[in-house]
Amino acid sequence: MNTTKLIAAIVVIALIGLPSLSFARARGGGGYGGGYSSGSRSSSPSGSIGSRGSRTYDQNGAKPIEQSTTPKPSATAPPSASGAPSPAAQPAPAMQPSFMQRNPLLAGLAAGVAGSWIGHMLFGATTSSAATPAEAGETGTTTGGFGSTGILLLLMLLGAGAFFYFMKARRPVHDFSGTARSSTVSGSLLSESAARTLQTTAVASDVTSADKTAFQQLLTDIQTAWSNHDLAELRRSVTPEMLSYFSTALAEQTSLDIANHVEDVVLLQADVRETWAEDETHYATIGLRWSARDYTISLTKRRGEPGYLVEGDEEKPTESSEVWTFMRYQNGKWLLSAIQQ
Repeated sequence: MNTTKLIAAIVVIALIGLPSLSFARARGGGGYGGGYSSGSRSSSPSGSIGSRGSRTYDQNGAKPIEQSTTPKPSATAPPSASGAPSPAAQPAPAMQPSFMQRNPLLAGLAAGVAGSWIGHMLFGATTSSAATPAEAGETGTTTGGFGSTGILLLLMLLGAGAFFYFMKARRPVHDFSGTARSSTVSGSLLSESAARTLQTTAVASDVTSADKTAFQQLLTDIQTAWSNHDLAELRRSVTPEMLSYFSTALAEQTSLDIANHVEDVVLLQADVRETWAEDETHYATIGLRWSARDYTISLTKRRGEPGYLVEGDEEKPTESSEVWTFMRYQNGKWLLSAIQQ
Protein backbone atom coordinates (compact mmCIF):
# COMPACT_ATOMS: atom_id res chain seq x y z
CA MET A 1 0.00 0.00 0.00
CA ASN A 2 2.79 2.45 0.94
CA THR A 3 4.63 1.57 -2.28
CA THR A 4 1.52 2.27 -4.35
CA LYS A 5 1.08 5.67 -2.71
CA LEU A 6 4.76 6.51 -3.24
CA ILE A 7 4.52 5.65 -6.96
CA ALA A 8 1.38 7.73 -7.29
CA ALA A 9 3.04 10.72 -5.59
CA ILE A 10 6.04 10.50 -7.93
CA VAL A 11 3.75 10.43 -10.95
CA VAL A 12 1.84 13.51 -9.69
CA ILE A 13 5.10 15.43 -9.15
CA ALA A 14 6.26 14.47 -12.63
CA LEU A 15 2.98 15.57 -14.23
CA ILE A 16 3.15 18.94 -12.46
CA GLY A 17 6.89 19.58 -12.69
CA LEU A 18 7.69 18.64 -16.29
CA PRO A 19 5.21 21.01 -17.97
CA SER A 20 6.40 23.83 -15.70
CA LEU A 21 10.03 23.17 -16.58
CA SER A 22 9.20 23.06 -20.28
CA PHE A 23 7.31 26.36 -20.05
CA ALA A 24 10.18 28.04 -18.22
CA ARG A 25 12.66 26.96 -20.88
CA ALA A 26 10.39 28.22 -23.64
CA ARG A 27 10.15 31.66 -22.04
CA GLY A 28 13.86 31.82 -21.26
CA GLY A 29 14.85 31.37 -24.87
CA GLY A 30 12.97 34.48 -26.08
CA GLY A 31 15.36 35.90 -23.73
CA TYR A 32 29.52 76.30 -16.80
CA GLY A 33 32.71 79.01 -17.51
CA GLY A 34 33.14 80.09 -21.06
CA GLY A 35 31.21 80.73 -24.17
CA TYR A 36 31.23 77.04 -24.98
CA SER A 37 34.83 77.42 -26.01
CA SER A 38 37.83 75.49 -24.76
CA GLY A 39 38.92 78.45 -22.68
CA SER A 40 37.14 79.12 -19.41
CA ARG A 41 34.57 76.73 -17.95
CA SER A 42 33.37 78.33 -14.69
CA SER A 43 29.72 78.95 -15.55
CA SER A 44 28.68 76.99 -18.66
CA PRO A 45 27.57 73.33 -18.71
CA SER A 46 30.54 71.01 -18.93
CA GLY A 47 30.78 68.16 -21.39
CA SER A 48 29.28 67.68 -24.84
CA ILE A 49 25.67 68.65 -25.51
CA GLY A 50 23.01 68.57 -28.21
CA SER A 51 21.68 66.12 -30.77
CA ARG A 52 23.20 64.61 -33.90
CA GLY A 53 20.18 62.68 -35.14
CA SER A 54 20.72 58.94 -35.31
CA ARG A 55 24.47 59.49 -34.77
CA THR A 56 24.12 61.31 -31.46
CA TYR A 57 25.95 58.62 -29.52
CA ASP A 58 28.32 57.43 -32.25
CA GLN A 59 32.05 57.55 -31.63
CA ASN A 60 33.43 60.21 -33.96
CA GLY A 61 36.75 61.04 -32.28
CA ALA A 62 35.32 63.82 -30.08
CA LYS A 63 33.99 63.64 -26.56
CA PRO A 64 30.73 61.64 -26.53
CA ILE A 65 27.45 63.51 -26.12
CA GLU A 66 26.52 63.67 -22.43
CA GLN A 67 23.38 65.82 -22.49
CA SER A 68 20.83 65.25 -25.24
CA THR A 69 17.10 64.95 -25.77
CA THR A 70 17.74 62.09 -28.20
CA PRO A 71 16.90 58.74 -26.54
CA LYS A 72 19.96 56.63 -25.93
CA PRO A 73 19.86 53.33 -27.84
CA SER A 74 20.25 50.00 -26.08
CA ALA A 75 23.76 48.62 -25.99
CA THR A 76 24.52 46.16 -28.77
CA ALA A 77 27.67 44.40 -29.84
CA PRO A 78 29.64 46.16 -32.64
CA PRO A 79 29.54 44.60 -36.12
CA SER A 80 32.39 42.39 -37.25
CA ALA A 81 35.11 43.53 -39.62
CA SER A 82 33.38 41.84 -42.56
CA GLY A 83 30.32 44.01 -42.04
CA ALA A 84 28.11 41.18 -40.81
CA PRO A 85 26.77 41.52 -37.29
CA SER A 86 28.60 39.58 -34.65
CA PRO A 87 26.98 36.48 -33.12
CA ALA A 88 26.39 38.38 -29.89
CA ALA A 89 24.40 41.01 -31.75
CA GLN A 90 22.05 38.49 -33.34
CA PRO A 91 18.91 37.65 -31.38
CA ALA A 92 18.82 34.23 -29.79
CA PRO A 93 16.53 31.78 -31.58
CA ALA A 94 13.26 31.14 -29.85
CA MET A 95 12.88 27.81 -28.08
CA GLN A 96 10.57 25.39 -29.88
CA PRO A 97 7.41 24.64 -27.90
CA SER A 98 7.09 21.16 -26.46
CA PHE A 99 4.60 18.58 -27.70
CA MET A 100 2.34 19.26 -24.71
CA GLN A 101 2.38 23.01 -25.43
CA ARG A 102 1.54 22.49 -29.11
CA ASN A 103 -1.30 20.05 -28.31
CA PRO A 104 -3.12 21.24 -25.18
CA LEU A 105 -6.14 18.98 -25.85
CA LEU A 106 -4.05 15.83 -25.91
CA ALA A 107 -2.22 17.05 -22.82
CA GLY A 108 -5.56 17.47 -21.03
CA LEU A 109 -6.72 14.02 -22.05
CA ALA A 110 -3.45 12.49 -20.90
CA ALA A 111 -3.74 14.30 -17.60
CA GLY A 112 -7.30 13.01 -17.22
CA VAL A 113 -6.22 9.41 -17.84
CA ALA A 114 -3.32 9.77 -15.42
CA GLY A 115 -5.58 11.36 -12.83
CA SER A 116 -8.15 8.57 -13.13
CA TRP A 117 -5.43 5.94 -12.82
CA ILE A 118 -3.88 7.64 -9.80
CA GLY A 119 -7.28 8.12 -8.14
CA HIS A 120 -8.09 4.45 -8.72
CA MET A 121 -4.80 3.39 -7.11
CA LEU A 122 -5.17 5.71 -4.14
CA PHE A 123 -8.86 5.39 -3.34
CA GLY A 124 -9.67 2.09 -4.97
CA ALA A 125 -6.87 0.29 -3.20
CA THR A 126 -7.81 1.89 0.13
CA THR A 127 -11.46 0.94 -0.27
CA SER A 128 -10.69 -2.65 -1.23
CA SER A 129 -8.29 -3.09 1.67
CA ALA A 130 -10.79 -1.73 4.17
CA ALA A 131 -13.76 -3.77 2.91
CA THR A 132 -14.88 -7.01 4.59
CA PRO A 133 -14.77 -10.25 2.62
CA ALA A 134 -18.53 -10.13 2.15
CA GLU A 135 -18.44 -6.48 1.06
CA ALA A 136 -15.46 -7.16 -1.14
CA GLY A 137 -17.46 -9.39 -3.41
CA GLU A 138 -20.19 -6.78 -3.86
CA THR A 139 -17.77 -3.92 -4.21
CA GLY A 140 -15.66 -5.82 -6.66
CA THR A 141 -18.67 -6.37 -8.84
CA THR A 142 -19.67 -2.70 -8.69
CA THR A 143 -16.12 -1.50 -9.23
CA GLY A 144 -15.63 -3.80 -12.13
CA GLY A 145 -18.73 -2.43 -13.80
CA PHE A 146 -17.75 1.13 -13.13
CA GLY A 147 -14.21 0.41 -14.30
CA SER A 148 -15.47 -0.94 -17.61
CA THR A 149 -17.63 2.14 -18.13
CA GLY A 150 -14.74 4.45 -17.20
CA ILE A 151 -12.37 2.67 -19.55
CA LEU A 152 -14.91 2.92 -22.38
CA LEU A 153 -15.34 6.64 -21.71
CA LEU A 154 -11.58 7.20 -21.68
CA LEU A 155 -11.19 5.30 -24.95
CA MET A 156 -13.83 7.54 -26.52
CA LEU A 157 -12.01 10.64 -25.29
CA LEU A 158 -8.72 9.37 -26.62
CA GLY A 159 -10.36 8.62 -29.96
CA ALA A 160 -11.77 12.17 -30.13
CA GLY A 161 -8.34 13.57 -29.27
CA ALA A 162 -6.67 11.51 -31.98
CA PHE A 163 -9.25 12.68 -34.54
CA PHE A 164 -8.65 16.32 -33.52
CA TYR A 165 -4.89 15.90 -33.81
CA PHE A 166 -5.25 14.27 -37.25
CA MET A 167 -7.43 17.12 -38.54
CA LYS A 168 -5.03 19.73 -37.14
CA ALA A 169 -2.06 18.05 -38.78
CA ARG A 170 -3.79 18.24 -42.19
CA ARG A 171 -4.50 21.98 -41.83
CA PRO A 172 -2.13 24.02 -44.08
CA VAL A 173 0.33 26.35 -42.33
CA HIS A 174 1.19 29.63 -44.05
CA ASP A 175 4.86 30.67 -44.04
CA PHE A 176 5.47 34.43 -44.08
CA SER A 177 9.24 34.20 -43.55
CA GLY A 178 9.95 35.02 -47.19
CA THR A 179 7.76 38.11 -47.37
CA ALA A 180 9.77 41.06 -48.72
CA ARG A 181 8.97 44.62 -49.75
CA SER A 182 8.95 43.59 -53.40
CA SER A 183 6.16 41.10 -52.75
CA THR A 184 3.89 43.48 -50.85
CA VAL A 185 0.79 44.89 -52.45
CA SER A 186 1.31 48.40 -53.81
CA GLY A 187 -0.35 51.00 -51.60
CA SER A 188 -0.65 48.66 -48.62
CA LEU A 189 0.32 49.70 -45.10
CA LEU A 190 3.28 47.29 -45.15
CA SER A 191 4.58 48.82 -48.37
CA GLU A 192 4.27 52.38 -47.00
CA SER A 193 5.99 51.40 -43.76
CA ALA A 194 8.91 49.88 -45.65
CA ALA A 195 9.19 52.99 -47.80
CA ARG A 196 9.36 55.23 -44.75
CA THR A 197 12.10 53.04 -43.27
CA LEU A 198 14.15 53.42 -46.45
CA GLN A 199 13.72 57.21 -46.42
CA THR A 200 15.26 57.54 -42.96
CA THR A 201 18.41 55.66 -43.92
CA ALA A 202 21.46 57.90 -43.58
CA VAL A 203 23.07 58.89 -46.87
CA ALA A 204 26.10 60.97 -47.78
CA SER A 205 25.76 64.72 -48.33
CA ASP A 206 28.36 67.14 -49.67
CA VAL A 207 29.35 70.43 -48.01
CA THR A 208 29.77 73.31 -50.43
CA SER A 209 31.87 76.45 -50.04
CA ALA A 210 28.65 78.34 -49.26
CA ASP A 211 27.98 75.92 -46.40
CA LYS A 212 31.48 76.47 -45.00
CA THR A 213 30.95 80.22 -45.12
CA ALA A 214 27.67 79.75 -43.23
CA PHE A 215 29.43 77.67 -40.55
CA GLN A 216 32.08 80.36 -40.07
CA GLN A 217 29.42 83.05 -39.76
CA LEU A 218 27.48 80.98 -37.23
CA LEU A 219 30.62 80.58 -35.11
CA THR A 220 30.99 84.36 -34.91
CA ASP A 221 27.28 85.11 -34.47
CA ILE A 222 26.79 82.56 -31.70
CA GLN A 223 29.82 83.72 -29.71
CA THR A 224 28.75 87.36 -30.08
CA ALA A 225 25.18 86.64 -28.98
CA TRP A 226 26.54 84.63 -26.06
CA SER A 227 28.79 87.50 -24.97
CA ASN A 228 25.83 89.93 -25.14
CA HIS A 229 23.43 87.56 -23.31
CA ASP A 230 21.18 87.91 -26.37
CA LEU A 231 18.82 84.92 -26.39
CA ALA A 232 16.78 86.36 -29.28
CA GLU A 233 19.88 86.34 -31.50
CA LEU A 234 20.86 82.87 -30.30
CA ARG A 235 17.40 81.59 -31.25
CA ARG A 236 18.13 82.48 -34.88
CA SER A 237 21.32 80.41 -34.91
CA VAL A 238 20.72 77.29 -32.82
CA THR A 239 18.16 74.54 -32.36
CA PRO A 240 15.60 74.79 -29.53
CA GLU A 241 17.51 72.14 -27.57
CA MET A 242 20.77 74.08 -27.80
CA LEU A 243 18.94 77.31 -26.91
CA SER A 244 17.79 75.71 -23.65
CA TYR A 245 21.39 74.86 -22.73
CA PHE A 246 22.62 78.37 -23.55
CA SER A 247 19.71 79.90 -21.62
CA THR A 248 20.46 77.83 -18.53
CA ALA A 249 24.17 78.70 -18.64
CA LEU A 250 23.45 82.43 -19.01
CA ALA A 251 20.99 82.28 -16.11
CA GLU A 252 23.69 80.70 -13.96
CA GLN A 253 26.08 83.52 -14.87
CA THR A 254 23.46 86.11 -13.94
CA SER A 255 22.90 84.39 -10.61
CA LEU A 256 26.65 84.48 -9.91
CA ASP A 257 26.97 88.13 -11.05
CA ILE A 258 29.53 87.24 -13.70
CA ALA A 259 29.64 87.49 -17.49
CA ASN A 260 31.73 85.57 -19.99
CA HIS A 261 32.89 87.29 -23.18
CA VAL A 262 34.24 85.69 -26.36
CA GLU A 263 35.35 88.49 -28.66
CA ASP A 264 37.38 88.99 -31.84
CA VAL A 265 36.73 85.46 -33.06
CA VAL A 266 39.02 84.39 -35.91
CA LEU A 267 38.49 80.99 -37.53
CA LEU A 268 41.84 79.23 -37.99
CA GLN A 269 40.79 75.83 -39.31
CA ALA A 270 37.63 73.92 -40.21
CA ASP A 271 37.64 70.20 -41.02
CA VAL A 272 34.57 68.38 -42.29
CA ARG A 273 34.30 65.17 -40.27
CA GLU A 274 30.88 63.81 -41.20
CA THR A 275 28.03 64.73 -43.52
CA TRP A 276 24.81 62.77 -43.82
CA ALA A 277 21.07 63.12 -44.33
CA GLU A 278 18.17 61.51 -42.49
CA ASP A 279 14.92 61.81 -44.38
CA GLU A 280 14.64 65.57 -45.07
CA THR A 281 17.14 66.68 -42.39
CA HIS A 282 20.80 67.22 -43.30
CA TYR A 283 23.67 67.11 -40.80
CA ALA A 284 27.30 68.22 -40.95
CA THR A 285 29.88 67.67 -38.19
CA ILE A 286 32.78 70.11 -38.43
CA GLY A 287 35.98 70.28 -36.41
CA LEU A 288 36.61 73.96 -35.62
CA ARG A 289 39.71 75.72 -34.33
CA TRP A 290 39.63 79.45 -33.67
CA SER A 291 41.30 82.19 -31.66
CA ALA A 292 39.46 84.75 -29.50
CA ARG A 293 39.72 86.83 -26.36
CA ASP A 294 37.89 84.57 -23.94
CA TYR A 295 37.50 86.01 -20.45
CA THR A 296 35.02 86.24 -17.56
CA ILE A 297 34.43 89.34 -15.43
CA SER A 298 32.55 90.13 -12.23
CA LEU A 299 29.47 92.32 -12.59
CA THR A 300 29.84 93.61 -9.02
CA LYS A 301 33.37 94.96 -9.49
CA ARG A 302 34.78 97.82 -11.52
CA ARG A 303 37.58 97.47 -13.99
CA GLY A 304 40.89 97.51 -12.14
CA GLU A 305 39.44 96.41 -8.81
CA PRO A 306 40.60 93.13 -7.26
CA GLY A 307 38.32 90.31 -8.37
CA TYR A 308 37.07 92.10 -11.49
CA LEU A 309 38.74 89.61 -13.86
CA VAL A 310 37.45 86.21 -12.79
CA GLU A 311 39.07 84.11 -15.50
CA GLY A 312 40.93 84.48 -18.81
CA ASP A 313 42.73 87.49 -20.34
CA GLU A 314 41.00 90.59 -21.73
CA GLU A 315 43.88 91.43 -24.05
CA LYS A 316 45.56 88.16 -25.08
CA PRO A 317 43.67 85.87 -27.48
CA THR A 318 43.68 82.13 -26.90
CA GLU A 319 43.00 79.22 -29.21
CA SER A 320 40.06 76.85 -28.79
CA SER A 321 39.05 73.64 -30.57
CA GLU A 322 35.65 71.96 -30.59
CA VAL A 323 33.51 69.78 -32.83
CA TRP A 324 30.23 71.42 -33.85
CA THR A 325 27.34 69.69 -35.60
CA PHE A 326 25.00 71.75 -37.76
CA MET A 327 21.61 70.72 -39.13
CA ARG A 328 19.11 72.07 -41.62
CA TYR A 329 15.74 70.96 -42.93
CA GLN A 330 15.74 70.40 -46.69
CA ASN A 331 17.59 73.42 -48.17
CA GLY A 332 16.93 75.78 -45.27
CA LYS A 333 19.48 77.66 -43.17
CA TRP A 334 22.00 75.82 -41.02
CA LEU A 335 21.53 75.77 -37.22
CA LEU A 336 23.89 74.62 -34.49
CA SER A 337 22.55 71.34 -33.05
CA ALA A 338 25.45 69.91 -30.97
CA ILE A 339 28.83 70.82 -29.46
CA GLN A 340 31.48 68.24 -28.55
CA GLN A 341 34.60 69.14 -26.62
